[in-house]
Amino acid sequence: STLCTLLPLALGILTLLPHSLQGKPAEEENAGSSALLQRVKRGWVWNQFFVLEEYTGLEPLYIGKLHSDMDKGDGSIKYILTGEGAGTTFTIDDSTGDIHAIQRLDREVKAQYILRAQARNRLTDRPLEPESEFIVKIQDINDNEPRFLDGPYQASVPEMSKIGTSVIQLTATDADDPTYGNSARVVYSILEGQPYFSVDAKTGVVRVSLADMDRETRENYTVVIQAKDMGGQLGGLAGTTTVNITLSDINDNPPMFDQRLYQMSVPESAPVGSVVGRIWAKDRDIGVNAEMKYSIIDGDGRDTFDISTDPTNLFGIISVKKPLDFETKPSYTLKVEGANIHLDPSLRHRGPFKDVTIVHVSVEDVDEPPLFDSPAYYIELPEDAEIGTVLKTVSARDPDAANNTVRYSIERSTDPEKYFYIEITSGSLMTVRSLDREEIGWHNITVLAMEMNNPTQIASASVAVRILDVNDNPPSLTHYLEAYVCENAKAGQLIQTVTAVDPDEPLGGQHFYYSLAPEAASNPNFTLRDNQDNTAWILTRRGGWSQQDQTVFYLPIFISDGEQPVQTSTSTLTIRVCSCDQEGNVMSCNAEAYSLPASLSRGALIAILACIFVLLVMILLMLSLRTHRKKPYLCDEEENVHENIVRYDDEGGGEEDTEAFDIAAMWNPREAHHHLGKMRQDMLPEIESLSRYVPQACVMGGGSGDSNVHGYVLAKLLEADVDPCAPPYDSLQTYAYEGEGSVAESLSSLQSGTSNTDHEYDYLNDWGPRFKKLAEMYGVLETNSPPMW
Repeated sequence: STLCTLLPLALGILTLLPHSLQGKPAEEENAGSSALLQRVKRGWVWNQFFVLEEYTGLEPLYIGKLHSDMDKGDGSIKYILTGEGAGTTFTIDDSTGDIHAIQRLDREVKAQYILRAQARNRLTDRPLEPESEFIVKIQDINDNEPRFLDGPYQASVPEMSKIGTSVIQLTATDADDPTYGNSARVVYSILEGQPYFSVDAKTGVVRVSLADMDRETRENYTVVIQAKDMGGQLGGLAGTTTVNITLSDINDNPPMFDQRLYQMSVPESAPVGSVVGRIWAKDRDIGVNAEMKYSIIDGDGRDTFDISTDPTNLFGIISVKKPLDFETKPSYTLKVEGANIHLDPSLRHRGPFKDVTIVHVSVEDVDEPPLFDSPAYYIELPEDAEIGTVLKTVSARDPDAANNTVRYSIERSTDPEKYFYIEITSGSLMTVRSLDREEIGWHNITVLAMEMNNPTQIASASVAVRILDVNDNPPSLTHYLEAYVCENAKAGQLIQTVTAVDPDEPLGGQHFYYSLAPEAASNPNFTLRDNQDNTAWILTRRGGWSQQDQTVFYLPIFISDGEQPVQTSTSTLTIRVCSCDQEGNVMSCNAEAYSLPASLSRGALIAILACIFVLLVMILLMLSLRTHRKKPYLCDEEENVHENIVRYDDEGGGEEDTEAFDIAAMWNPREAHHHLGKMRQDMLPEIESLSRYVPQACVMGGGSGDSNVHGYVLAKLLEADVDPCAPPYDSLQTYAYEGEGSVAESLSSLQSGTSNTDHEYDYLNDWGPRFKKLAEMYGVLETNSPPMW
């Protein structure tokens, strides 16, 4: 083999190499050229070592021999080997200097090894020569086949491509040494895929070798390419790969409808935009080459229907463009064209790339709802329109051939307050309630029309009613109806600017007129000036104001608007007299007590304060006594509410039981204890205690039984009225602590009959003119009160 023939040659080179080919020392190389060449003594006999890779023998592979001139052959010199692979890949006999490889060498893994050698004295271990470096190079053999690192490959080429069109370029790599022999020289060939494709032997370019290949006939091809080293000679190593080639589509096929006549139908109630159907012009091409554009080029339905392309750009979608009416036109005919969007100019000779078909659309009759003569109505109505006024007469008809009768109604959710009513047969819309623009300015109602024979068929129309303004609201003052005048105010001074507001909205804008009410027109205190800009000034007529004279004035102001019919109102402005500083700022609007003279001494002030303190103590004491008096206790705990109840320890005998109660005790209470024999033995009546406080004259007076009872009752009534400790025996319950802790104090009516004190209602005079009538009813109206204005 090649390995066997090269190995002796390498060994011969290593052992028989003359000294003239050995490496020179560094100092000899640096020295200049000399006329006399001197031989420099060298202690080593060695050079670069070469060894073939992939040795498979059983014995270690001999690499070479190291020898020193100082070696006498007596074993006193020891050879040391260090560097890459020393001891693991390479070993040295320390006595003879022989180097062997103990592992398999692969140039593709490592091409060379750098080692260092040294000769040492075996006894002293002292180096005899400086350490030197040498290289072991691995020589290549053809042990690697070419490889396609990126295979298998995918490629595409347009269909109908010409012969020689490049498809893809392949490159195979060989790990062997390209600088040594033909081990890495690769040649390409095709093993599978003829006659469609071929490959360039040197470059590896795959090309088309058959013309007019059609994708619609066959789309995919599998090509097997081989790469062989040693220049393709016998014995070379080879590698293969697969190339999957796809023919890409070009627009070389025209579209064609699968039908020459399409039949479609659509109900007449279909809304605009509804889909009627779809058509398809098939194209053998794919992708963008099969995309279509559809159009209606002729027919009586080109204005009624429309056609568009679906999102895939393949199908034509026919839709409704205008409302349909079976009674008007029951069928339509469309002439539709489908054409390719993307055309190849080089293939126009294969055209035309379009096709035409006919579409027949039938309109189906359906029961349609009534149709109003207008989808919406607008009405204007004044707010003072009388009840029953007809706003509008709406009209709707059945569009079907049957022309059924239509009935009208109002959708109640749009008129919840029921302001309007529509006549069921005529469609007359009228008012049934009074309208108020200030409350609701617009009414948006929905009118319904329903077929009488088919109540499910209902149509609707909106009616917008605008309420026009009428001057029906009087103006009134805005903001607070209260002002103040300073005590130091002079005549003609402005104290308030008043404005009015009116909820009405006249077309020309608001215009108000102000004046004092007739009863206050000639008052000596204030006057009013109309500024003719919807405002008015309140001015003083005099000076010298004082809170001690009068604190409040009431000024009635008469206001009218400028629209017809004229609306008027009277508002009262409350004017208070206040104390002000020099700049007119209010300090106090309450009457102030006169201040004490500044000349009072400290003793006088202390005396006044002492009197006030004593007065307060007396008031508190009186209130305390009064509080205790309003908490009466029973004078005798035994006299409780049960004294007028006759107690029984056993069940009575009904109406015949006359022993339970003796009416004679009420006729003559003082003699009741003399008739104990007639009483029941199991209990004693307690009626006797009722006459404990009855005067004898009152009880004994009168002769008849009725008069005795009457006198007794009157006596007990008098006793109850004059005795504050006597509870009201006409009630079965007694409240000993009535009203304790209440702000209103006791609510009992006891002693109310003995009080001759009348309530005073003079405070009603301070409540203003609004409570004037109430003060008159209680007779406390001041007869000599100062004027209100």
